[in-house]
Amino acid sequence: MPRRKIRLHYSGIEVRELGRSLRFYRSLGLKVSHRGTMDHGGKWVQMKDPSSGQRLELNWYPKDTRFYEQYKNGSELDHIGFLVDDAVKWFELLIKRGARPAARPFGDESETLAYVKDPDGIWIELIGPGRKLAKDARTSLH
Repeated sequence: MPRRKIRLHYSGIEVRELGRSLRFYRSLGLKVSHRGTMDHGGKWVQMKDPSSGQRLELNWYPKDTRFYEQYKNGSELDHIGFLVDDAVKWFELLIKRGARPAARPFGDESETLAYVKDPDGIWIELIGPGRKLAKDARTSLH
């Protein structure tokens, strides 16, 4: 099998109040680099430390989504994101290596995402380039 490319991109944490967390991490010198709204209504903000280049993603989830978790000490680490050359192939490879599927590959022409759980249950996000999918395949991946 040809060698695949993968690199750590950021760590994501779940926050209870997005505005409060933004203020706090800005006070530590982090700058907002990207932000958005998820299909289910959740919000994410990616921040970057200008001196080290390290990234942190803040994630807020509405209570009526499968991603929301009642707060308990230690549950803040939401996921770790990796940039990969092919999210579908990495998803399949990691499942073969013992990871558990968390969210099957999905996406569009701009990016493909997939999630697996590591041996301790921590979600690993695989961020790959977009794919041109047949119309039937788009609906079956979600």
